[in-house]
Amino acid sequence: MTAADSPTSSATPQERADRYDAAAIEPKWQARWRATAPFAVPPSRLPAADRKYYLLEMFPYPSGEGLHIGHTRVYTIGDALAKFQHMNGREVMRPMGFDAFGLPAENAALKHGTHPWDWTERNMARFKEQMEVMGWAYDWSREVATCTPAYYRWTQWLFLQFLKQDLAYRKKAWVNWCPSCNTTLANEQVVDNACERCSTLVTKRDLEQWFYRITAYAQELLDGLDTLTHWPDSVKSLQRNWIGRSHGLEAAFPLVSRHGSVAIFTTRPDTLYGVTYLVLAPEHPLVAELIADSPDPAALRAFVDEVSRQKDYERTAEDAPKRGMPTGAYCKNPASGEPVPIWVGTYVLGDYGTGAVMAVPAHDQRDYEFALTYDLPVQTVIIPPDGAPAPSDAAYTEPGIMVASGDYDGLPSETFKAQIMDRAEQEGWGRRIVQWRLRDWLLSRQRYWGCPIPVVYCDTHGMVPVPEDQLPVLLPRDVEFKPTGQISPLATAPDFLHTTCPTCGGLARRETDTMDTFVDSSWYYVRYCDPTNEQALVDPVHAAAWLPVDCYIGGIEHAILHLMYFRFFTKAMRDMGLIPLDEPARVLLTQGMVIWGGQKMSKSKGNTVDPLELVALFSADAVRTFILFAAPPDAQIDWADHIENERLVDGKKVFDNKGVDAAQKFLNRIWRTIAPHAELLATMQDRLAAPSPEFASPEAAGAWHALIREITLDFEPRQHLNTVISGLMKANNLLGDLVPGLPGTAPDFATAVGAFLRMLAPVAPHLAEDLWESCGMATSIFAAPWPAYNESVLASRTVTCVVQVNGKLRDNLQVAQDITEDALIALAKTDKVTASIGEATIRKVIARPPSLVNFVVG
Repeated sequence: MTAADSPTSSATPQERADRYDAAAIEPKWQARWRATAPFAVPPSRLPAADRKYYLLEMFPYPSGEGLHIGHTRVYTIGDALAKFQHMNGREVMRPMGFDAFGLPAENAALKHGTHPWDWTERNMARFKEQMEVMGWAYDWSREVATCTPAYYRWTQWLFLQFLKQDLAYRKKAWVNWCPSCNTTLANEQVVDNACERCSTLVTKRDLEQWFYRITAYAQELLDGLDTLTHWPDSVKSLQRNWIGRSHGLEAAFPLVSRHGSVAIFTTRPDTLYGVTYLVLAPEHPLVAELIADSPDPAALRAFVDEVSRQKDYERTAEDAPKRGMPTGAYCKNPASGEPVPIWVGTYVLGDYGTGAVMAVPAHDQRDYEFALTYDLPVQTVIIPPDGAPAPSDAAYTEPGIMVASGDYDGLPSETFKAQIMDRAEQEGWGRRIVQWRLRDWLLSRQRYWGCPIPVVYCDTHGMVPVPEDQLPVLLPRDVEFKPTGQISPLATAPDFLHTTCPTCGGLARRETDTMDTFVDSSWYYVRYCDPTNEQALVDPVHAAAWLPVDCYIGGIEHAILHLMYFRFFTKAMRDMGLIPLDEPARVLLTQGMVIWGGQKMSKSKGNTVDPLELVALFSADAVRTFILFAAPPDAQIDWADHIENERLVDGKKVFDNKGVDAAQKFLNRIWRTIAPHAELLATMQDRLAAPSPEFASPEAAGAWHALIREITLDFEPRQHLNTVISGLMKANNLLGDLVPGLPGTAPDFATAVGAFLRMLAPVAPHLAEDLWESCGMATSIFAAPWPAYNESVLASRTVTCVVQVNGKLRDNLQVAQDITEDALIALAKTDKVTASIGEATIRKVIARPPSLVNFVVG
């Protein structure tokens, strides 16, 4: 990487004076901020209700060796927004901590041959040092780390409260298993049938596991999405689909020649008369009973064992063969009374729905393919509305007209659907229900580096919760923590495993699974409100003062993982009386990824960018400025679009960072515009700090107040930080226009510099602070008020509007700077313009207030 105009390049003393000397300036201000903590709100202090602003970015995993460019983007966005709010008089709480438990940190420690605690502790210290280098303003007085006993004591305490509320339970179940990570996974941690951490294909295991009953809040999680008006639609859509509410009929198909029935759920009760067979998942509990009476018990048992070992994706993929075997048993169609053969099939899963489906091959494509394979009947019961015959080579899945359905023939299928559900409920063989795709949250992990689950097992009293006054259950350090996939590492630690029963004092053993790391991050935002409280998870007064989070920043990849659990915990904690809110965050900003050539960055591909190398080569402020300017916060940045001259040097890929280089040159231009006039500016400090800038020149007043308004609105509510940088570039040009007139233009220049530096401060804080100080200002620029724009100045400012007809100039108007589009179009219909239009029809009006109106006629 090279930089022709960087502060570290070879330069004469005069040349260095013309440049932003980041190597000297940035460490100076970082040391001062560290000593004075200007952005901290001590944990003991509560904010005024009308001034509080809680900004939070998702905290990092300290699993690698430090910051990557993705961290740099999210935390720079957060830093700019937090400093803007601070300068607008808000009491900003912006804490930081570390999501330190879990697989990322443990796997990294194993790779480097060190203990997870030692590895994590080193990385947390390194992260803090690197965060300071970037000039990010965090309130470290509120720091939390999820791997510390002071934190996970309350994670365990919450588990006990969930247990009391029947929101935590243990059961044996078929669960997702990652053979690489050697642990179970929640459904949300399986992406395309692979582990979301390591991309290994997931298998199934039948294990005793702990679950959180997130399904108890399924309806509220769904309904709550409508209240999140400042969350991205993409996140809400992903959550809606994952929650997956379905309305339908649960029906019982009575067994023939044996007691009991098979329950099915269907969203298509209109096809009941078309059922020609029923399919059970191999895991369905009835299968074991049916094997003995089947025509070939050995073959059926072998088939069931084989399919149960298959991965879900192998069984349910669209192009996977639909395989099955008959059980020899029958059930009865409750609608028609006809006997229906029972099969075991690969395409039905035991943990989805009831584990059984009624098969209607004429109206379901999977059933149709299965029926063709095994020569099973295909009974059409719905034909197209126009009376045309149903297709003979595929399933017909649209609404239509009922046929071959007894007394219901000729009815529209939607009408029949309602009638057959009414009948099912009246006759007692079915009921309307709502089914959810959402499954309870599997939280057990067979790994070492996690929060211990605070229960013990006693031969006399069974499962016994650890008393709250005995928390935390400490995670032992002296453990063989390398996972085997056969037993949890904690089970190999005798001093941890063997304990006494809190109820009877007899021998007991501790739970040896640990909690999913997503448990730790589901409630951390609450602990930040009262991080030093040793008596309670949070004081209700502190919770009421700070919550909800006003702006939460993180990646959309967490939409159905962290963000779903985040909302679930909020509702559960509310119902426990811990916090007074329904949703955790008012605004969610999902920043786009930083990619390379359309691909995710990774060390294996050699396409990573080290932000600290860029800081050393250019400056922290240049990296900050570029990363805010390169794209809107919610859009991706493709780093390959911002480099040139890529080449290999000694086998290593190097290139010129034209994007960061351009940002550095912009900062240097600012320095050259202001620094030479610092002595003059120091004589006009009242103008530098003016809350609402006043200019002698009406033209300057109009231009500057318009820019202040646009930059202010781009910070909030728009959060368009890329156009903030564009506005600052325009402002620097306006500053440059005043320089040739000095000293005559000094009053307006000082006023403009004061407004400009304050708007620059959230973006390039080191440069802004240093120039502010060089102008004689005794206090931090962040103690100065954000410049206010004057609506009366803007209203009185007029600009020239060009009026065109079919792109040809027809008139000029003087209009107000803030004129609305409708008002501008009305004014544009002058006599000259209407004469030019004549009898033609206006086909389209292109309006760009306040400067252009074009009437397209024809």
